[in-house]
Amino acid sequence: MNATTIRLLLLDDHLAFRQPLAFMLEREPDLTVAAQAGSLAEARQALADGVGQIDVALIDLQLPDGNGVDVIREMRAASAAGAALVLTADPDKIRHARAIEAGACGVMGKTAHLAEIVEAIRRVHAGETVQSPQEVIELLRLACRERDRDQEARQTLATLTPRERQVLEALALGLDNKAIGERLFISPETARTHVVKLLAKLNVESRLQAAIFAIRNGIGALS
Repeated sequence: MNATTIRLLLLDDHLAFRQPLAFMLEREPDLTVAAQAGSLAEARQALADGVGQIDVALIDLQLPDGNGVDVIREMRAASAAGAALVLTADPDKIRHARAIEAGACGVMGKTAHLAEIVEAIRRVHAGETVQSPQEVIELLRLACRERDRDQEARQTLATLTPRERQVLEALALGLDNKAIGERLFISPETARTHVVKLLAKLNVESRLQAAIFAIRNGIGALS
């Protein structure tokens, strides 16, 4: 190993993707896979064992025990020298934006060619970003808008009465007025009244939008 060798951490829970990628990256004269991880816990342990020895971490976003963005934040908070590069199949631009905001040097799809991945690794190791400045700015703006929306959602949730929260939970489960009434021991007409008032309070136009709001904020179906 020479002084210019770039030491990599691969964080991805799919062995069928991670191991072949590790094999191919090892064939590059200036790259070596110093550690592999299939979960946040394994990645944290790998970083703790050699935090100063990882030059570039290739990080997936959706993991069995959390989100890869958490590792990116922790690397930045620890003032680690290593750079983070997101390599994911997740098409969600909001998640990409959160990764960039957390300190990732770029986001790439898993369908990228090996040559593109290798080039990106070398670029971020050299202190460059994968996305153009314009793309980075737009992603940061998106992250800011999403953070503002989350803050508004928390403020709205704080204004709900216990009964309104119960109705919101029921909507997240896809219940109609009759089922809501049975669940809360009220009549379907009373349930409908609660739903109408709740939609107005959430500033949404439909039961579906209310259900999406609930699930997105950890209420009901995904709570």
